[in-house]
Amino acid sequence: MRLAASLQGLPVDSIAIILAVGLVLGTFPVYGCPTVLCLLAALVLRLNAAALQLVNQLSSPLQLALLIPFARLGERVLRSPATASGGIVSRFLELTVRAIAGWLCISVPLGILLYLVLVYALPRRQGTRLQEVGGTA
Repeated sequence: MRLAASLQGLPVDSIAIILAVGLVLGTFPVYGCPTVLCLLAALVLRLNAAALQLVNQLSSPLQLALLIPFARLGERVLRSPATASGGIVSRFLELTVRAIAGWLCISVPLGILLYLVLVYALPRRQGTRLQEVGGTA
């Protein structure tokens, strides 16, 4: 309900970009960074910061669920197998770099695709809702 209320009255393009950017940045595989990245995106793109942060927070379970898949994809993309040697900090940094590489390969293209689908689909849905409310079919 809060998401719908925060998006109410916004143009379709803004709603589409808020949802796409919030989801993409909300799955960034470094804890704490999505909040800062969403704030920066809201400032740069002149978006509703509250709505963007809400989408970011709603997508945070995906951030945790996709950490290992992103790291494994990044391992394949970077062609660097996981190493058992080194300290815990160096292994954590390797995992983080791999996860960011995997995130870039998957989330950014899917975010662009999501934006395009939403821009196309949202006006049709709003038009249907207006007809239902107005009583015309």
